[in-house]
Amino acid sequence: MQAYTLIAPAKINLYLEIIGDRPDGYHELVMILQSIDLADRLELQANGTQQFRLFCDHPQVPNDSTNLVLRAASLMAEAFPEAYANFGAINIKLDKQIPVAAGLAGGSTDAAAMLLGLDLIWDLGLTQSELQGLGAKLGSDVPFFLAGGTAIATGRGEQIDPIRDLDNLWIVLGKYNQLAISTPWAYQTYREQFGEQYVNEPDSIASRALRVHSGPLVKSIMQQDPQQIGQMLHNDLEKVALTQYPQIQQLRLVMEEAGGLGTMMSGSGPTVFTLCQSQAEAETLQQKIQTTLIDPELEFWVAKLTNQGIIIENPTLSL
Repeated sequence: MQAYTLIAPAKINLYLEIIGDRPDGYHELVMILQSIDLADRLELQANGTQQFRLFCDHPQVPNDSTNLVLRAASLMAEAFPEAYANFGAINIKLDKQIPVAAGLAGGSTDAAAMLLGLDLIWDLGLTQSELQGLGAKLGSDVPFFLAGGTAIATGRGEQIDPIRDLDNLWIVLGKYNQLAISTPWAYQTYREQFGEQYVNEPDSIASRALRVHSGPLVKSIMQQDPQQIGQMLHNDLEKVALTQYPQIQQLRLVMEEAGGLGTMMSGSGPTVFTLCQSQAEAETLQQKIQTTLIDPELEFWVAKLTNQGIIIENPTLSL
């Protein structure tokens, strides 16, 4: 039986608009998602038992049923009991490089890699659409990672519409190590503060989503116009996160003043990124920001935008 190594990239939000409430309790969203090459690495190998085992030395990564990787494995075992019985479970070695609880969807991309890995190891032959349907049961971000690149996400974020890829730009990311923001808290707080502005009629929701599809940011992406893209970054959740967490607000201000094309918080935070035109520019900005904000708890990464989702490295034969 083959063993696989998969590379699971993180994502940033170039755009996040909260439109209204959904009957299922989630929010109706319109987002533009972008893969970046900051990535986790998962090594998957059959273990000859019926128990999935996760090995990760990152102190913030749980190894119980709360981990999305193990939840993805359980979902596959339930959906394909015959394959589970025939092939058994696997060991998962997770090399965690994406910061945890950072607004970069590290758990979701790892779950997507797990779905794809079991599809390969169990020889299921699932289509991307079928894998995305399974991923939507785990979390709104999971389906995106099975395709990756640049995409508009609607619904609660699980409906993916790829657009022209952006893979020639770079970013600087900054995050305070011990700072985490609960995604449910961010959306609930936004609902409490701005719920009266929500649109809940189906026709109005569809119209708002359509405006983003044909809006200035998408046009700039289609035209590959870095300056315009940087100016049109948007994230509704900044309205609640920046006021509640002054550290993030300060980090965003310093990063914005350092230069680049545009600066914004990604997802529900607390990671902040600045879009750059080159690796050299990104590295220069990183040094400038670190000189201004000297804090041992503040960590930075330089990453490239990528057009890839989960990457399959060459499989190897396992005993």
